[in-house]
Amino acid sequence: MGRSRSRSRSSSRHKHKTKRKKTARSKSRSASRERSRRDRGNRLRSRSRDRKKSSRKRSYSSSSSSSDDDLILRAKRREEEEKRNEVEKQRLMRQKEIEEKLIEEEVARRVEELVAKRVEEELEKRKEEIEAEVLRRVEEAKKIMELQMLNELESQRQAELEAQKKKEEEDHKKREELEAIMVENNRKMEEAQRKLAEEQLKLVEDQRKILEERQRLEDEEKRRLKRDQEVILNKKNARPRLSFSLNK
Repeated sequence: MGRSRSRSRSSSRHKHKTKRKKTARSKSRSASRERSRRDRGNRLRSRSRDRKKSSRKRSYSSSSSSSDDDLILRAKRREEEEKRNEVEKQRLMRQKEIEEKLIEEEVARRVEELVAKRVEEELEKRKEEIEAEVLRRVEEAKKIMELQMLNELESQRQAELEAQKKKEEEDHKKREELEAIMVENNRKMEEAQRKLAEEQLKLVEDQRKILEERQRLEDEEKRRLKRDQEVILNKKNARPRLSFSLNK
C-alpha cells in the first residue's frame, strides 16, 4: 500500500512538473513569436521611414547626380541589411537559448523520472535485503544496549561492594579503636585499683605497726608498773619479822 501511494504521488508530481514545463514552453514560444512580430513591425516602419526620407531627399536634391543617389541607396541598403542581419542574429540567439533551456528542462525531467524509477525498482528488488539489514541493525543495537546496561549494573554493583567494604573497614577500625580505648581504660582502672590496694595495704600495715607499737608501749607500761609494784612489795617484805614465843 505504501509503495503504491508513493508511486501515485511521484507520478502525480511528474505530471504536474510536465504540465508546468509545457506551459512554460508554450509561454516562451508565444513570447518569442510576439518579439518576432514586433521586430518585423519595427523593420517595416524603419523601411517606410527610410523610403520617405529618400523620397524627400530626392525631391530636395534634384540637382544631385545619379551616382550620388546610387551611393546613398547602396549605403542605406547595406545599413538595412546589417540591421536585418543583427535582428536575425539576435532572434536566432534568443531562440537558441530558449531551445537549450527547454532541452535542459526536458533532460532534467527525464533524468529525474529515470532516477526515481531506478530507485523504486532497486528498493523493490532489495526489499528483503533491506528489511533483513534493518532487523540486523536493530538486534545489534539491542545487544549493545543490553551490554551497556549489564556494564552499568556491574559498575553499580562494584561501587556498592566497594562502599560496603569501605564501611566495614571503617567499622572495624572504629571497633579496634574502641577496643583499644577499653583496654587502655581497663589498664588504667587496674593500675588505679592496684595503687589503691597498695595504699590500703600500706595503710593497714601502718595501722598494724601503730597498734603493735601501742601494744608494746602498753606492755612496757604494764611491766614497769608491775616492777614498781614488786619493788614496793619487796620493800614491805624487807622489814624485820617479829617472833613471839612462849616460855614454859
